[in-house]
Amino acid sequence: MHRMHRPADPRFESPVEKQIREATERGDFDNLPGKGKPLPGAGKTGPIDETWWVRGYLQREGLSTDALLPTSLQLRKQIDKLPETLRPLRDERWVRDRVEELNRQIVDHMRHPVGPRVPIRKLDPDEVVAAWRADRLARETAVPASRPETGPVPAPARRSWWTRLLGRR
Repeated sequence: MHRMHRPADPRFESPVEKQIREATERGDFDNLPGKGKPLPGAGKTGPIDETWWVRGYLQREGLSTDALLPTSLQLRKQIDKLPETLRPLRDERWVRDRVEELNRQIVDHMRHPVGPRVPIRKLDPDEVVAAWRADRLARETAVPASRPETGPVPAPARRSWWTRLLGRR
């Protein structure tokens, strides 16, 4: 048998509604920032983004929104940014470790793909290391060329008063 859903009794107040009503009566919501203003992004055309508040928080905090991307796009971005990521590394072993870790993530994604299909392939560690070496060599040879020529030799430092008094050098 089908029961009709009855509207809530207007005399009944849930504990949550009671707390909200009491806080409103005390004025706890009066001085909140944004009071009386529309929600950010409300009324804009286009589909509603369920993560608008997360994106807004990340933007206010100056954090990257890359974590919100599907795995395939995250991996593609990591591959594209790999030269900049490897640039500060000093040891070839660290470079190889980073490439191995990225390859592990790529293989995991290939086994269980999620998100849009983006062409991703494993990286060849030898190719990446060769590119890293070439970049490193180019930076090392460019640094001395950008240094200014040595200027005049500075005068020797003045001796302290007791070495001048004793006549020692």
